[in-house]
Amino acid sequence: MPAWLTVVGIGDDGFAGLGRPARRALLEASVIYGGERHLARLPPRLAARRAAWPRPFDLAPLLTERGSKVCVLASGDPMLFGVGATLARQLPAGEMLVLPAPSSVSLAAARLGWPVQDIATVSLVGRPLPTLNAHLHDGARLFVLSADGRTPAALAELLNARGFGATRMTVLEHLGGERERRIDGRADQWAAGEVAALNLIALACRATAGAPRLPLTCGLPDDAFRHDGQLTKRDVRAITLARLAPTPGELLWDVGAGSGSIGIEWMRAHPTCRAIAIEGHGERQRFIEHNRDALGVPGLQLVAGRAPDALDGLPTPDAVFIGGGVTVPGVLQACWASLREGGRLVANAVTLQGETALTAWRAEHGGTLTRIALADAQPLGAFDTWRQALPITMLEATKATPAISRIDAI
Repeated sequence: MPAWLTVVGIGDDGFAGLGRPARRALLEASVIYGGERHLARLPPRLAARRAAWPRPFDLAPLLTERGSKVCVLASGDPMLFGVGATLARQLPAGEMLVLPAPSSVSLAAARLGWPVQDIATVSLVGRPLPTLNAHLHDGARLFVLSADGRTPAALAELLNARGFGATRMTVLEHLGGERERRIDGRADQWAAGEVAALNLIALACRATAGAPRLPLTCGLPDDAFRHDGQLTKRDVRAITLARLAPTPGELLWDVGAGSGSIGIEWMRAHPTCRAIAIEGHGERQRFIEHNRDALGVPGLQLVAGRAPDALDGLPTPDAVFIGGGVTVPGVLQACWASLREGGRLVANAVTLQGETALTAWRAEHGGTLTRIALADAQPLGAFDTWRQALPITMLEATKATPAISRIDAI
């Protein structure tokens, strides 16, 4: 099917700022979809029917127009956190033509003299504010797409709470339009209340003394997590995550999640990594909820329950970590059965019974066993000595992909 849908990026300068191809598409359209703010910027002479997006947002009405001449209005570049990206997941590329305008990010970079390729962009439109926490590093520069006019004040409060009160904030309202305005200040001195709903925030991050330092590598400090002792400790966690080997877009089951540390660090590995934490202990569920926000991955899904029963109906994982419950009947078997072909399973045990369960499982299904023994130097009178931590037995296995016979391949 030829392109029937044209997605037009429109700036704050409205119809007057559009190029000839975008204007022609709007003039020839039978219906134009968009937000109420965008539709209000169109001139009366356009003959097309105007349809505001339903609330909650839904593409279904637009998709019923397939085959007609349809336009969609979007802010700036529709493929940058915009409706164009949403449509691209629903339609073949050949059915859609995208005519972008300069994005708010490009305009902000031009105003500030910041190279776009060096700046991370975080959208808070429809996303929780703690999403930003994963990106806070001393010296980092960020563009933040605001949800509304209250976002800058809320962001200043978050920065102060996280030890980044010295961060320089620049709020840019109505970029590219007649009402463009700039507001500058420090997070710990931010005085502006509610600003224009259409705004972007630029952050030059500066940590104050005592701010948590969260490295990009796996193995965050243990005190980065709220826990009751049920925590995969830092060094063992780093080894475990190396064996789980997250790659973009993959889904992890963190079974017996405790404080949620494995699932959280899995998701911090890449913005598209997903994780489900399965935990039956009520207080630890609260730890997971706190930790996922504090460490910038509020999208981590929490399933309140115990394996294997709590695993029913969950989406197929690419990797599974079992940090607790390897001796519970059916847990290893259910996790292995649910794992996709080519997926990885890693399970840790500290007890003899847990080690026995992993050894027996390996004898039946294969994989490798690794003993992790760590020791810390601690005082002994006037001297120091090594204090051994409990050794960890780690099982690692990859689920084989069935071989394709030559006949099947033909």
